[in-house]
Amino acid sequence: MNKKGLSPMQKALVRRETISAYLFLLPALIFFVGFVIVPMILCLVTSFFSYTMTEFRFVGLENYFKMFQDEIFIKALVNTVLIVVVSVPAVTVFSLWVSSIIYKLNMAACSFFRCIFYLPVVTGTVAVTVVWKWMFNKYTGLFNYVLTSTGVVDQPVSWLGDSKTALWCIILILFTTSIGQPIVLYISALGNVDQSLIEAAEVDGANDMQVFWKIKWPQIMPTTLYILVITTINSFQCYALIQLLTSGGPNHSTETIMYYIYYQAFKLNQYGYGNAMGVILAIIIAVFSALQFKVAGKGND
Repeated sequence: MNKKGLSPMQKALVRRETISAYLFLLPALIFFVGFVIVPMILCLVTSFFSYTMTEFRFVGLENYFKMFQDEIFIKALVNTVLIVVVSVPAVTVFSLWVSSIIYKLNMAACSFFRCIFYLPVVTGTVAVTVVWKWMFNKYTGLFNYVLTSTGVVDQPVSWLGDSKTALWCIILILFTTSIGQPIVLYISALGNVDQSLIEAAEVDGANDMQVFWKIKWPQIMPTTLYILVITTINSFQCYALIQLLTSGGPNHSTETIMYYIYYQAFKLNQYGYGNAMGVILAIIIAVFSALQFKVAGKGND
């Protein structure tokens, strides 16, 4: 209704409801502005400064030029992109495949498997990492015990101590801890697909693959887009696993941008340089997300 047609009493009621709504939103808005917007602005501003414990000097784009001449940063960038390129499609495809099987089960079985797959998500990162660290242990780990006992390998493998295998171990752990939420979301999305369309297609002779691509896939595309974006952001921000397992080693083979930002800012006190890397990481994530929206939008047309 147009506000011009409201009576004075109705206008007062609308005004009071609006004020009440903003008052309820105020705590969240204060938190969002104080802990998200302000830090983002400060990060951008200080990225143009040589900002340490003893110095705060404007240097313009020097931090950004330095960044792309830093071999460790380039290595971290390559590792991070590799993690994203491998883990995001793997998580999405595997989650969709598992969900397609689970959602057809009865309610009890479906709830059981959802709980099993979601358990790593709600379990503390440190606890999960400690278990994986034990399994990858060179001398007492589960993997080496099985491989040496069955004669697959002659000597124990230093999974996290070898630059050829360390990053792939990180990707495997990230994969197992990332599939829980997508599986739950896909089960819900598949359950909301219009069954009348599926039944009509089956009556017309469509097989399972045709039903999936022509009916189910377009309807779960918004969920897929959300999963792609969230998984991409989480993969780009991979830090805890690196910190707890390898600290970027061996020989920077598991260095990621997030861990290198932490190292520069909080180990070397190079806050300006660390913030500049944070700005670049944010731009990269935004570009990847925009591409995903564009590709998914075309696929949904």
